[in-house]
Amino acid sequence: MRVRWPLMAVVLMTVVLMTGCADPQLGELDRRLSDIRDNPGTPRPLQMPDVPEYEAVPYQASDRRSPFRPELPEPEQVQAGSSDLVPDPERTREPLESHDLEALRLVGILTMSGQTHALVRAPGGEVHRLRTGNHLGRNHGRVVGITGSTVQLVELVPTGGGGWMERTTRLALDGGAAR
Repeated sequence: MRVRWPLMAVVLMTVVLMTGCADPQLGELDRRLSDIRDNPGTPRPLQMPDVPEYEAVPYQASDRRSPFRPELPEPEQVQAGSSDLVPDPERTREPLESHDLEALRLVGILTMSGQTHALVRAPGGEVHRLRTGNHLGRNHGRVVGITGSTVQLVELVPTGGGGWMERTTRLALDGGAAR
């Protein structure tokens, strides 16, 4: 059997290094650690940092506008509107008039027997079929036209001065109401 000299040199070097790791004072170290475990001593008290004295600063800008609230725009002239455009209080309200227009989604357009209908999803998930003349939204919106991808409606909105005005709005298949 032939012995490989490089392998033998590595084994011999490992044995020499392992012999150097043996320390005759390991017993002394074990005894000292045992003494520390038996009597750890008293812990040092924690030092608390000095807390500065609190001084209240008087707030002297309480009569001014809060910097955290946006500035109000200048009051605009209230549009007069028309007294002829008044919603009919006797008209029976339709189911989609109880929702904000932004909460309604146009999900499809359906044409049957030459009549075009819009499919609108309410916030609860129920889909309603509308045609021209139906109402939806809280601002008395009335459907005036249905195209291949939109529903046009006219809303009656109060002007704030006792009158009403018409506002044209549309629901689109791409997701929402646009004014």
